[in-house]
Amino acid sequence: QVQLVESGGGLVQAGGSLRLSCTASGSIFSINSMAWYRQAPGKQRELVAGFTSGGSINTADSVKGRFTISRDNAKTTLYLQMNSLKPEDTAVYYCKVLSIWGYDYWGQGTQVTVSS
Repeated sequence: QVQLVESGGGLVQAGGSLRLSCTASGSIFSINSMAWYRQAPGKQRELVAGFTSGGSINTADSVKGRFTISRDNAKTTLYLQMNSLKPEDTAVYYCKVLSIWGYDYWGQGTQVTVSS
């Protein structure tokens, strides 16, 4: 089991910045990859940015140039620096881990609200 705790969400005006954090605990040896997803009201959950098992980064076109994903050296804490936020970035942001056995683990989510 991997437990994930996200933090850093909040209310911000358009053009502002937020930094999300996700800390993993438990069976961290089983972590294969980590990523950020988001889900806006009435929409499907979508990938925002993530690390592959090989260390490459995938970033959604909608946030390229504005959001940056990073992680600590131990690869147990994931960050998402969000700049130039737009109202359409409003969503619940989730951290997800894919384990080496193919299981997905999700955090509880953190709300990001961008006002216009």
